[in-house]
Amino acid sequence: MKQKPLRQATTIDNVFSNAYWHLAQQDFTVNEIRTKLERKTDNQQWIETVITQLVDNGYLKNDYEFAIRYCELAFSNQLGKGAIKRKLQLRGLSITDIDNAIEQVIEQQNIDYYALATSRLLSKFDDFHHTSREKVFSQMTTKGFSRAEIEHALAQHPQRDTLRSKLAIKADKVDLKAEIIKLYKKGKGKTLILQELKQRLVDMSEFEDALYQLELADEFDFYFSCKNELAKKRYDLSDYKQKSKAYAYLSRKGFDSDQIKYAMSDEEK
Repeated sequence: MKQKPLRQATTIDNVFSNAYWHLAQQDFTVNEIRTKLERKTDNQQWIETVITQLVDNGYLKNDYEFAIRYCELAFSNQLGKGAIKRKLQLRGLSITDIDNAIEQVIEQQNIDYYALATSRLLSKFDDFHHTSREKVFSQMTTKGFSRAEIEHALAQHPQRDTLRSKLAIKADKVDLKAEIIKLYKKGKGKTLILQELKQRLVDMSEFEDALYQLELADEFDFYFSCKNELAKKRYDLSDYKQKSKAYAYLSRKGFDSDQIKYAMSDEEK
């Protein structure tokens, strides 16, 4: 849908009225107001006159004053330095004005970034039962805090022990027996299965019992699996180097020495 064209100003008073209306909604930078007034008139002399008088009368702040006011409000709303710089840059302010404004407000208000990050985290999260470590870091980073500041804030949180990673949360839902069978069918031995599940933060306290139950149910046979994995390769077991490579390969797949010896002796027959 096309934007409806504005009725063009016929006098400079129309330009003033338009500027006052915009500034009554929120604070704007000089360039933002200029852009809005250019939609109202193409008379650059009127625009510059209006802007100059607005600045002189205190209705419109110059870029540095705008940055100061923005920083004051942003810090009071628990925004970190990174977000403030990013937002002000998007509004067209120079890095010099932004950095100087931030430093001035920090000094005047004695702002501690670490304390600010801690305050924001405590105000946003009573505990971490319904989120993950990754989401907390993403939200806090978006709000302008550094990794060090976030880590400090987490260390101060009374419910920090409830914060878990996505991987740990996902691990709680794992069906141990089903995962063991899935990895077994991919040709992996016990050691590799154990290693992979540990890396996924799965609770392994019932691992041996799960293996025992699966074995009783004839769900797997690592000796057969080891032999099958060896058969997929074309190692010449009569050659010592080839045999060593075969042994190393099967060992990396997670099979133990008895299973490997069984597979090799059966292959050599």
